[in-house]
Amino acid sequence: MKDVGQRSDRMTEVAGLKHALPYLRLFQGKTFVVKLSGEAIEEEGRLVLFLEQIEVLHRLGIRVVLVHGGGPQTTELAARLGLATQKIDGRRVTDAATLEAAVMAMAGKVNTTLLAICRRAGVAAVGLSGVDAGLIEARKRPPVPAAHPVGVADSPAVDYGFVGDVVAVNPRVVQKLLDDGYVPVVAPLAADDTGALLNINADTIAAELAVALGAEKLLFAVAVPGILERADDPASLVSLVDLPGLAGLEARGSLTGGMLPKSKAIVRALEGGVPRVHLVPFAVPDALLVELFTNEGIGTLVVPSIAALHPAAPGATAAPAELVGRE
Repeated sequence: MKDVGQRSDRMTEVAGLKHALPYLRLFQGKTFVVKLSGEAIEEEGRLVLFLEQIEVLHRLGIRVVLVHGGGPQTTELAARLGLATQKIDGRRVTDAATLEAAVMAMAGKVNTTLLAICRRAGVAAVGLSGVDAGLIEARKRPPVPAAHPVGVADSPAVDYGFVGDVVAVNPRVVQKLLDDGYVPVVAPLAADDTGALLNINADTIAAELAVALGAEKLLFAVAVPGILERADDPASLVSLVDLPGLAGLEARGSLTGGMLPKSKAIVRALEGGVPRVHLVPFAVPDALLVELFTNEGIGTLVVPSIAALHPAAPGATAAPAELVGRE
């Protein structure tokens, strides 16, 4: 009986490889930008398991760029320094002292910790930020109106402090690292033309990099199951949505907190030519691989148009039946 069970396990493994083969043909040599939340970095055990999945992608010939946040680490360090944290519409207000904490947390502790665990997971990683080699050109964000629910009167403009808006991306340094077989690990900091440091939302950095690199996919590893119809109900997962559907979710108030800047990053990526954006729950074992190598997936897939997914849709490119959806 043991031999039969072992043979069955081997057959299951072989079947899994055969199932993944069409996806491997599509993905080999392509670029994926993966954004890892600061919450994920807090849990070393889960982080190791996640980075082992990155190592699998890397070994399969997929060019992976890892962008990380560092919100919880910045908040923790700011609190230790006696600094209050203020967020508006999911974005951090960054005064001079908070900027110093953000630089220490993200370009220091978080980036270095990620590199160390990449080494443990077998990932050949190199750390950098948007400041390196002029990767991200940015300018200080002027005061902007705060977002409000429908029917709520406007309030005075919000000054986010030392927060940057991306002007341009010069991806040469990242492309060079990818060509040399490394996984770039990017901290979400940049500088303006005068060399003044600026804090930039990591979702924004990930989207801009995905567009500049012509990435096949942008993937967000998140602390929730994906995009939720009801923010407090994990069972209300939206497994597939397009840009009009995403706009509808935002209009209905389904997107709150950090999901608001994430939704803007998703729109930027898709409108900039990235074919697919995925939101994947980092805490679920092998979630990244399940999302990428099965048609059912596990998180949320966002596409420009759901209608265009079907091979019979006008102007759609025919694809194997098992790949229509999460390819």
